[in-house]
Amino acid sequence: MFSFFRKKNKVTDISWLGIDIHSHILPGIDDGSPDVATSIRFVKALQELGFDQLIATPHIYKELYPNTPETIRAAKNALQMEMDSQHISLKLGAAAEYMVDQDFSLDEPLCKLDQKHVLIEMSYLNETPDISKTIFDIEIAGYQPILAHPERYTFYFKDKTRLRRFKEKGCLFQLNLLSVLGYYGKEVKLLAEGLIKENMYDLAGTDLHHDKHLNTLNEAIISGRLYELIGDYNFKNREIFT
Repeated sequence: MFSFFRKKNKVTDISWLGIDIHSHILPGIDDGSPDVATSIRFVKALQELGFDQLIATPHIYKELYPNTPETIRAAKNALQMEMDSQHISLKLGAAAEYMVDQDFSLDEPLCKLDQKHVLIEMSYLNETPDISKTIFDIEIAGYQPILAHPERYTFYFKDKTRLRRFKEKGCLFQLNLLSVLGYYGKEVKLLAEGLIKENMYDLAGTDLHHDKHLNTLNEAIISGRLYELIGDYNFKNREIFT
């Protein structure tokens, strides 16, 4: 059984996770990196921390970030060209983080993390109506949904029953690394710890948007603190996405 109290060797990189499946490092298409230069800086920093593969996941949220497979592909290509010119060998992929609201549709091509997995999110304040049906519909369409950062949804702070049901239905859960560091507040940290204890997470990601995120991650990783907290957990990033 996973334990927060087991003594661990100090590990000062994140090669134990290896693949970041959730970040906003593509240039200029959402609330993440504003330009290629910033994206390159993020890529170099993540590589130095020990990641060897990044799957960028810009928002697709019609009200704020009406991205499409075409806009995501163009941003990814722009970043890849600059990475190639600077001989950065890190593997770069691109998908999307879908806001599951009234505009979400399975009638259009999806930007998946691979051939099967789709990253979804909700508003932090209100559960999406019929979210259970949407998860079911995604699965019926032949995909496996990954719910991004379930620990950040305020409506699950006091009751994890719905989250348990999503897991029973085959939805995967992705932890934000910053959550266990207390970055988003005490209640998010407590829910993340509870879900870890119940072995409910399948994957983890940085959800990197900006320098404050990067600086917090950098300090926690190189100090060994992040590994102390979750380094023994069986995240399946490499198992699923290598």
